[in-house]
Amino acid sequence: MDILLISRCPPFPIYHGDRLIPYHLARELSARGNQIDLLAFYQSASDLADVPRYSRLFRDVKLIREPQRTPAAYFRRSRNAGARFPTSANESWSPEMWNAIKTMLDDRTYSAVHFFGGIQVYEFRHLAKSHPKVIVPYESYSLWLERAVEDDDSRLGRWFKQAQLHMARNYESWMFEGFDRVVLLTAIDAQKLNSLNPDLPTVVIPNGVDVEAFSSTGYEPDDPTLLFLGNYDYAPNLDAAMRLVRDIFPRILHAEPEVRLYLVGSHPPPELRAYASAHIEITGRVPDIRPYFEYSKIFISPLQLGAGIKNKILEALAMQTPVVATPLSCDGIPVEHGQHVMLGETNDDLVKLTLQLLSNEKLRYRLRLAGRQLVQQQFTWSRVADQYEQLYRQLLDEYRYSV
Repeated sequence: MDILLISRCPPFPIYHGDRLIPYHLARELSARGNQIDLLAFYQSASDLADVPRYSRLFRDVKLIREPQRTPAAYFRRSRNAGARFPTSANESWSPEMWNAIKTMLDDRTYSAVHFFGGIQVYEFRHLAKSHPKVIVPYESYSLWLERAVEDDDSRLGRWFKQAQLHMARNYESWMFEGFDRVVLLTAIDAQKLNSLNPDLPTVVIPNGVDVEAFSSTGYEPDDPTLLFLGNYDYAPNLDAAMRLVRDIFPRILHAEPEVRLYLVGSHPPPELRAYASAHIEITGRVPDIRPYFEYSKIFISPLQLGAGIKNKILEALAMQTPVVATPLSCDGIPVEHGQHVMLGETNDDLVKLTLQLLSNEKLRYRLRLAGRQLVQQQFTWSRVADQYEQLYRQLLDEYRYSV
């Protein structure tokens, strides 16, 4: 098949979780003989420098600078139903992207047009009106904001997030109309969008994990070491890390004086770095996260915010690192408490479960095996690509039948 991929971001570097889908999906689909052309927004010069790292996966690659979209622009479009779906380049937020898409669609015949993103790409729907159209918004931003509102203790913060939530619900109630399928990563994100617009043709296709790359040596570390990772310029990850170093880890350390904690990932801010100590190592971004899974006896994830599927959990399961996590951390992953992971909602729960797991070798071994098996059965990128290929073919059949 020939696929036009219109993406909110480039497919690299893949330590940004939202870039995993375009990268690995393109890798799988191109290896099967599909031809993919990429049009993507970029945000920095480093995005341009990275093109040679993935260009082999695509027939053509064109990056376009992402435009600035102001709150006033969002508000005007939300209030004017006639302007919600532009019909010309001048009406869109990115005339350059509009014209690039039009050129590609005029010059080539595509089996499907795959939009990756939400607010960044939905506005180009009109251009693909005669093609099978799939849009993958990654997560429900309304769900993300609902959880953020609940967690914010400040009156000003809650007011600001409530205003954002009102706008997000407005957009998500109409933004995906006219697409043949709307693909979400988890059922809870799909349910949120359908609660705002019951007519949306939602489908759930999760993220995957590279099970060949994320494969454990099988040896468990001797030291009682814990791990959490994430990009800390993403608010839910920073919130979880601060909760961990302030409220959870000190209690674990008090009960287990030899325990250590790795906090791995990009952009740890000064308020997080201030907690570095003999027992807490804050690494910043590392070239390869897999050794840290190998070094760690438990992956602990106290996430309370966010939406979508959590790549860090899939990677921990694939690496056979036993997981202690909040239920939200495991959204979209059919784990069972005590079989695949240990689930706890409160700080007390997470402390108790971590200490229990540190002292129970048989339980750790059972979790290691069951977690890896779950990922191999349901969350490989090959399986994800199978589902997208099936979806493209289904839409092609629907279009042929309608003609």
